[in-house]
Amino acid sequence: MKESRQIFSIMRNSMKLEYPGNTAVVCHDAGAANIVITGLLETGRNDWRPYMRGPAQKLWNAAFPDIALCETVDAALDGADFLITGTGWASELEHVSRMQAGIRGIRTAAVIDHWVNYRERFIRNGETVWPDEFWVTDEYALGIAENAFPGKLVLLVPNYYVEKQLRDIVHIKKPDVPELLYVLEPIRSDWGRGIPGEFQALDYFFSSLAHIKCPADTVFLLRPHPSESEGKYNRWIESHPDLDNQLPRSRATGYEFMFKNSFAKQSFEECVL
Repeated sequence: MKESRQIFSIMRNSMKLEYPGNTAVVCHDAGAANIVITGLLETGRNDWRPYMRGPAQKLWNAAFPDIALCETVDAALDGADFLITGTGWASELEHVSRMQAGIRGIRTAAVIDHWVNYRERFIRNGETVWPDEFWVTDEYALGIAENAFPGKLVLLVPNYYVEKQLRDIVHIKKPDVPELLYVLEPIRSDWGRGIPGEFQALDYFFSSLAHIKCPADTVFLLRPHPSESEGKYNRWIESHPDLDNQLPRSRATGYEFMFKNSFAKQSFEECVL
């Protein structure tokens, strides 16, 4: 019998996720880690068994400075009744933790924070490891997951991270000049052209600005992915002298470069012509 469209256990009065007493948490990439960590914070508990690496490690330390990370996946799973993981591409950590939890008989849940490559997220070196529960946070992802994992338990859970983001942006002052945010993503493929896909996409975007009709005073912000090094795009920026006033802007999860004036003005004039 197919199980789906269910909400993971929610305490009736508080509307908070109710996790088992001994819950281990293993994450690497930032996307699922943000969702998982914010959900844990909502409970007010501090008895988690975390093992984090990559961008997730920094996020955990900021959110739970008093809860030390376990030294190994095995240490996190020792005594655990339940495991929550992300489903990132950048590491085998979450895959291995689900596999080890299965060997130990520990129930697992995997948070899918994207809308693509669902089945592939659970395959490494030809080996497939399904979790007991697939967690998604919106109706679109729910539909995709139900099609990708027929007969599996797919749960629609609250996304406290998005809710927090929405609360925070209410207090952000509208900028004095127009801003356009370009969110970067490591593609991990050169699409057969010998140039990383993210740089190909970046070149295509800026070469097509004339069609966007941006105001002449638009400020362009490039926000790198949390997994990318801070200097990754420096050379690209230096190779585009038509992007003037190149200023790094510090952010909580990375940095942004601000481009303005001549390039936007040039694109605007090309569009008018």
